[in-house]
Amino acid sequence: MKRSLLSLLILCFSLAILAQKKPKSTNSNSSKFEYDSLLYSNLKFREIGPFRGGRSAAVVGDLKDKNVFYMGATGGGVWKTQDGGSNWKNISEKYFGGTIGAVAIAPSDNSIIYVGEGENSMRGNVSEGKDGIWKSEDGGRSWVNIGLKNTRHITRIIIDPKNSDIVWVAASGHLFGPSDDRGVYKTTDGGKNWKKVLFSNNQAGAIDLSMEVGNPKVFLCNYLASNQNSL
Repeated sequence: MKRSLLSLLILCFSLAILAQKKPKSTNSNSSKFEYDSLLYSNLKFREIGPFRGGRSAAVVGDLKDKNVFYMGATGGGVWKTQDGGSNWKNISEKYFGGTIGAVAIAPSDNSIIYVGEGENSMRGNVSEGKDGIWKSEDGGRSWVNIGLKNTRHITRIIIDPKNSDIVWVAASGHLFGPSDDRGVYKTTDGGKNWKKVLFSNNQAGAIDLSMEVGNPKVFLCNYLASNQNSL
């Protein structure tokens, strides 16, 4: 009887110790992370052009076609590749050129593109735009100007994920003096009419704009103050 009772106590004690031990993590994130690191370990960047002078800070890829990209140059308009960068074509030269600060493709229709003029790199020597924003409804084969000509520097364009006629634009305005054309603009009719929906003051311009993924009700905007002597 004593032996049976002792054996039972030992068994209960052993089970209690095992219950206190934390089981090994079965979190799949660690294995997924290892997989991702291996997947990208051999990824290397390479120069794919277009081989031209100048800077570029406006690039966007087509979400529906992985080989289609658009690039806005600081002094050469908009370029397009349809083969992943092997070949590039300037698609804006018959309509506009100059410096480009933002390019956006409508998530709901990849044939609709919006382009904003004016370099988005805020520095001592920048190139500003003179014609505001352009729109194409045929993948860049033709363009129409849709306003905001006095904004000078359009730094970001965001298109509603479900409605290509609803667009938000961040504009910096004149970088070296007061400007009432700074701020964030919105259109609900594809650019026929614009409304300024955010304005801080004539000395601070919108330099970036971000929308919560899939939620056009939540935005984050960055501002940069400027004056006649410095940025």
